[in-house]
Amino acid sequence: MFTLLLTVALASPAAPPHGALFPFGAPLVPSPSSPGPPARPATGRPMPPGPTSPVPPAPAPRGSTSPRSPTPGPLASIGRDWTDWSIWWLHNKAPYLALKAHLHAEAITGSDDFFLGHGAQALARDHLKPAPAVIREQVVPALVAALERERSNDILTAALVALAKMADGESAPLIIKALIPFLSDGSQDVAESAAIALGILGAYAPVSSLVELMNDSDRGRGLVRKSEVPYRTRAFAAYGLGLAGAATDDNALRQRIAEDLIDVLESPRFAARDIQVAALTAFGLTPVDVEPSIPPGRRGAERGPNARHVISRRSQIGYLLNYLQPRGRDRDAADWIVRAHVPTALARLLEDASEQLVAPVATALLGLVRSRSKEQAEILQSCVLALGEIGDADGDGLDAEIRAALIRLVADGDPQTRRFALIGLAHIGSRPGTGETPVAGTRECTRVLLQVMARGKTQLKPWAGLALGVLGRGQRDRGLIPEPGVSTALRQVTADCKRPHEVGAFAIGIALRGDLQAERILLEHLRGFASAQARGQVAVALGLLGLRTAMGPIQAVLAQSKYKPDLLREAAVGLGLLGDKRVVPELVDMLEHAVGLASQASIASALGMIGDARSIDPLLAMLASDRMTDTARAFAAVALGIVCEREPLPWNAKISVGINYRALSSTLVGGANGVLEIL
Repeated sequence: MFTLLLTVALASPAAPPHGALFPFGAPLVPSPSSPGPPARPATGRPMPPGPTSPVPPAPAPRGSTSPRSPTPGPLASIGRDWTDWSIWWLHNKAPYLALKAHLHAEAITGSDDFFLGHGAQALARDHLKPAPAVIREQVVPALVAALERERSNDILTAALVALAKMADGESAPLIIKALIPFLSDGSQDVAESAAIALGILGAYAPVSSLVELMNDSDRGRGLVRKSEVPYRTRAFAAYGLGLAGAATDDNALRQRIAEDLIDVLESPRFAARDIQVAALTAFGLTPVDVEPSIPPGRRGAERGPNARHVISRRSQIGYLLNYLQPRGRDRDAADWIVRAHVPTALARLLEDASEQLVAPVATALLGLVRSRSKEQAEILQSCVLALGEIGDADGDGLDAEIRAALIRLVADGDPQTRRFALIGLAHIGSRPGTGETPVAGTRECTRVLLQVMARGKTQLKPWAGLALGVLGRGQRDRGLIPEPGVSTALRQVTADCKRPHEVGAFAIGIALRGDLQAERILLEHLRGFASAQARGQVAVALGLLGLRTAMGPIQAVLAQSKYKPDLLREAAVGLGLLGDKRVVPELVDMLEHAVGLASQASIASALGMIGDARSIDPLLAMLASDRMTDTARAFAAVALGIVCEREPLPWNAKISVGINYRALSSTLVGGANGVLEIL
């Protein structure tokens, strides 16, 4: 049967029919800052039509009790190893879900105005999106008051992060004033929460304070009131500088931030893995202009010794390519773990770069992949992920070489590299290139993914199904029509699937492709599987497809999931994607009466992800209540922070999307409170 499915799928035409919004031959606009070759097409990350919503980042380890990390860690919560597809989805799903876009941009089922057309949509949008004045005049003062009166570390850490997420130009000075004193708190959890909160402020971040903390300077030590700034605080300050660099439009400021990060990378004082991983990650989030410009002096007219590396994007990339070479750096595990984050930083700096900048990076990464026996697995994994972000589907020799390398690694790479290579092929296959054959490699990438899904090893099949969804979503984002034969094959595999840990990947793959013909299959799986994880993932898939016929069945799942936190959260997400008005008050009531930590965490996460303004008043009441536990009140603060977050994506999605989460450092995914584990 699988051979037949593969044949049918590949029989579909390679190009969309006449009238497609983005024909394969459409010219690309040259980069305005580079007169040379045209800019590369956009990366394989999804491009939602409107704002997107926060989603929970990578969860924290078993036994955690802090709202910074309220749910069990990836291995504990999923119950399998790091090669499980769910972990990749956990880190990368934020741009795909677009929850706030669904909630704020369309009428909500159950409202009196739902059937009134466009006017109802405007009413829903105005009513459900938290108003800036409400955030400034009600939510911010309540959280600042909590900082002043509370002693619970849980409430303090939750309030610090929540305040930073909702800051705007008017409230930022007040929030900074409230955050700074907590840098010297006696609890390291609270102190480092204050440090990362300063970075979450983004464009409003006090960059000079973050630099002093990262550098362990006299002023930084004064801020923490210690003889030395703790290494975790320094690492969080470095991540914060990356968030500030990503948010600012000031190229001179980006240059100063990038130069300070290089100073840390080159200083023997900061050889600790966590600080260097944070600095490399932040460097990749701080792209300077493509056109060269002289960096400003940092001390009067003086420029630092590393200013030459931040003159232009080319000089930034050149620095990272040099850093990528071992040259005696890999003395121990800490060094090669740090190097493993260089390809990710390179891929991020190339998102809007020209072919001239892409070619040397691709060549270097391919060179490391070819010599895979000499490199650590984490470095190879990062190279594969980066190649997936910078390659495309055209007939160019370098792009063909990238595809060939990933196809080879699907067959003979280490277990994680094989899985990442499948995702890389999906991104590449969905990304038209330039020239006379802009999609020459799309069929090749599709064929490999179909073959793995049909005849590959059991553990790889769900990854292949998910990757086919990623490929289809990438095509849809670019105005292309996914091949119907591929959707048919994925639909058939999903219908036949009996394994709970696989069905979610196939269901989400279907949803990403927008295959509405799978409605009956998904509804049957929602009812038929006993596994809470499988049912939750199918509920999300039904929500992504916008199938309103699924609203009743998912509501029934939500009602039955009071003691199944993961299923509760995913069912709520599915209903949020479907625009179900009734889910918010129901979740508020559930949070108020929830007793278990995991249930509180899941409900708070769901409330925040849906982002409904109607939850603000009850959450404020919970925060101020003297009848509720400190942990429950802390989760109310967490939910307020997510509901009122000023950015469309969660703040740490900038770090989590596309990252090699296998190259671990304790402040990234630390087993307790890493930067990807903070709500």
